[in-house]
Amino acid sequence: MMSDQARPIYLDYQATTPVDQRVMDAMIPFFTQSFGNPHSTSHVYGWEVRDAVEVARAQVAKMINAEPREVIFTSGATESNNMAIKGVGRFFAGRKHHMIALKTEHKCVLESLKYMQRHDIDVTWLDVNSDGLVDVAEFAAAIRPDTALASVMLVNNEIGVIQSLAEIGALCREHGIYLHTDAAQAAGKLPIDVQAMNIDLMSLSGHKMYGPMGIGALYVRRKPRVRFEPLMDGGGQERTMRSGTLPAPLVVGFGKAAEIVCDDLEAETSRIKEMRDHLLTGLQERIPNTFLNGSEGARVAGNINIGFRGIDSESLMEKLKDHLALSSGSACTSTSVEPSYVLRAIGLSDEDAHSSVRMCVGRMTTTDEIEKSITAISNAVTELRNGDVASDAMSVAV
Repeated sequence: MMSDQARPIYLDYQATTPVDQRVMDAMIPFFTQSFGNPHSTSHVYGWEVRDAVEVARAQVAKMINAEPREVIFTSGATESNNMAIKGVGRFFAGRKHHMIALKTEHKCVLESLKYMQRHDIDVTWLDVNSDGLVDVAEFAAAIRPDTALASVMLVNNEIGVIQSLAEIGALCREHGIYLHTDAAQAAGKLPIDVQAMNIDLMSLSGHKMYGPMGIGALYVRRKPRVRFEPLMDGGGQERTMRSGTLPAPLVVGFGKAAEIVCDDLEAETSRIKEMRDHLLTGLQERIPNTFLNGSEGARVAGNINIGFRGIDSESLMEKLKDHLALSSGSACTSTSVEPSYVLRAIGLSDEDAHSSVRMCVGRMTTTDEIEKSITAISNAVTELRNGDVASDAMSVAV
């Protein structure tokens, strides 16, 4: 393991975030002192942990303007996405045979929908425009009388664009369709209101918002009631929707992370956007032939997905690996040599997709790190374009 001084600057906050120290402090007692099973109802060890779980449930609910009993704890957004899509499909089996999704959805949403296709569900895969946003009129045209569910990601995990869920949700409500959204990349980065956005099912993940890995939630609307078939059988925990013993320390940490979001979101978003804009402007001013992928306006504060023509992103990341931590796309597909399907969906050529990198500013990013990043990336791109792959000149800047 590298020492703290030698570690690269972290610009991959959309892959995961470090656990906030306040979150860690809240969790520790539930590993060592209040270690009871929250489902043990006969003694104080269970009662105190049960009460802490319910506090966390209320904290997560407040973050999204929901009722606490509408929050079902899961292991993360992947499980939540599977629960929503497969659970609704199974509940409506034989009655509704159609779902709608964007081609740019997260991999686990795409795979869950492909699973449903193998089980007699038709899926309409909607294109997005060059800015990464779906045309609401095209969404409306895709609706059928037998449509059970639409899945539309609130914030894209690669290009950071924000979809117009309020409009889409109004259409779904009008036609009696459940609207599911993967909001893992949205929570902690922008205000979420499940009422105003007409969301019926929403997936969340703790580690994307400075909470621990291994914990997430599925929001399930109660009025009008959302019905789905649980994926797991067991003790009937989480209102029978998700059986299994809850990991109380992780739940408490997730709740604390949500509380921090409620308290600090506006100020933090403003600070992160300012640093993100400084990073983007600095790169554009120092590096010619760059292009931003996705909408510049309808974009989450910390995200930059940028292409540098004439270079390969894998070569750039290899050159920067000792100095910067960034990625060429989703952490779930980063080992693939194929161009990003999200970047292809917005119309990029293979060459432009392969020249693009994702970087994301976050809570712990400093202004000094932004300055060093601009210098390091600028030097690396220049050297790669000049063919001087072996040069170590940029290391002096970092």
